[in-house]
Amino acid sequence: MADLANKYAENASGKFYVDNQCIDCDLCRETAPANFKRHEDGGYFYVFNQPTTPEEETQCREALEGCPVEAIGNNGDG
Repeated sequence: MADLANKYAENASGKFYVDNQCIDCDLCRETAPANFKRHEDGGYFYVFNQPTTPEEETQCREALEGCPVEAIGNNGDG
């Protein structure tokens, strides 16, 4: 389960976030490309854009549910 205390600083303010458990697998970006981006130097993903449509919200939830290490959370600020 993602830990809000360990979320990456690059995450956009809002309820979805990625924490330091991320293993750089790319599933989240493949599932929700409008919302997740890779930090090239750090080798992890983060939420660069919070969902603004029902479709993006669904895709973010699918990414959260599919994350193999549960590094995506949905209880952030916002």
